[in-house]
Amino acid sequence: MNREGEILATERKPGAPLLVTAELPPDVLGWADGLRRAHYPPERNRLRAHVTLFHALPPAVEGELVDVLADLARTPPPRARIDGLMKLDNGTALSVDSPEMADLHAVIAERMHGLLTDQDSRPLRLHITVQNKVPPAAARALQGELGPSLTPRAFRFRGFGLYAWEAGLWRPIRLLSFRG
Repeated sequence: MNREGEILATERKPGAPLLVTAELPPDVLGWADGLRRAHYPPERNRLRAHVTLFHALPPAVEGELVDVLADLARTPPPRARIDGLMKLDNGTALSVDSPEMADLHAVIAERMHGLLTDQDSRPLRLHITVQNKVPPAAARALQGELGPSLTPRAFRFRGFGLYAWEAGLWRPIRLLSFRG
């Protein structure tokens, strides 16, 4: 890694798709990651809690993508709020409401037009997955347990994370912090 936290290209596998996240502040990350560690099947839980904006952008756009993210990171940190649970087919997520991040996502999507996968072209539903790939009954049980005690939680995203998807793991490339 170099001094700016960027991973050198020689350390990465060529052709690895790029992921973009909306980075959580430490207090929200710690809380959400604790829920994820407690409820995500341990043999499948290879990542920390996160909010994915884009799942698979082509590696050839890395330079342009970094430029776009750096431009957008000059703005104030977007306001957000965990406002309830999101029911997944085989899991549970924390629903995140952030019109400001949705606007930033739209700018990135426009700049990456024609390069988005089907998954990344769908309407944005910001969330933090805390449980996945469990039987539907287990998901409903967790939703019944967490739902009554979950209170809205306001925060601001701290930046954009850029990662390479390598063999099921995310290799960090760069964190671009909001500075506005």
